[in-house]
Amino acid sequence: MQSRTHQSRVEWSIQDLAKAAGTTSRTLRHYGHVGLLAPARIGSNGYRYYDQNSLVRLQRILLLRELGLGLPVIADVLEGEKDTATALRIHLALLEQEQDRIRRQIESVKTTLRKTKGGEELMASEVFDGFDHTQYKDEVIERWGKDAYESGDRWWRGLSAAEKADFQQRQVDIATAFADAHKAGLDPGSAEVQAITSRHYAWMTGGWQGRRPTAEAFAGIGQMYVDDPRFTANYDGHGVGTAVFVRDAMKVFADRM
Repeated sequence: MQSRTHQSRVEWSIQDLAKAAGTTSRTLRHYGHVGLLAPARIGSNGYRYYDQNSLVRLQRILLLRELGLGLPVIADVLEGEKDTATALRIHLALLEQEQDRIRRQIESVKTTLRKTKGGEELMASEVFDGFDHTQYKDEVIERWGKDAYESGDRWWRGLSAAEKADFQQRQVDIATAFADAHKAGLDPGSAEVQAITSRHYAWMTGGWQGRRPTAEAFAGIGQMYVDDPRFTANYDGHGVGTAVFVRDAMKVFADRM
């Protein structure tokens, strides 16, 4: 990326910035139009120029876009971030989370390739990381009835190995995102944490075969994450206090439904 110096300040043209970020000038203009990324200055020729603060802000925007947040939510997140260092720490934590997720996928594929090539049998524990949906059978029947458990059991057994692995990996990624947000000191009701909670709600809806949990059920499950030591251990394994943090985030989400 080529940079220019304007009155002792390093800056980049919109074309240079777009090229470096792997996006388009049109996208950057749109970000400017909706108030997400204003240029540092506009030259006498009408060209837009961006400084180092612009680079940091664009980095955050692109990361949040990759997390699935819409532009209005991203605007709220950025508005609440007054400390650049804190924002960068959150950014780094999310990148490390993604790095760890990819590392696990690589190791899983390597194991599958090695065992397939050698004619070895794949172990379910290697694929599903110890996930066993039947361990909560009694709780499901007590809370939602036998039909709910049997329906869920049929759905789970009907999934392919790849679908089961993907469903479990989504839960791990969401739990890790909650833990990172908790470590970063974010509020459970913040836009960024509520975006993670929305992913959790969508994941849970998938597990309920498309039936959307009610606000009461969603909040109740969040409380179960704290009351049941097995759930607590699962979430706090990503960081002490995560289970309570998730419970609080789910309560806020339920209150807003």
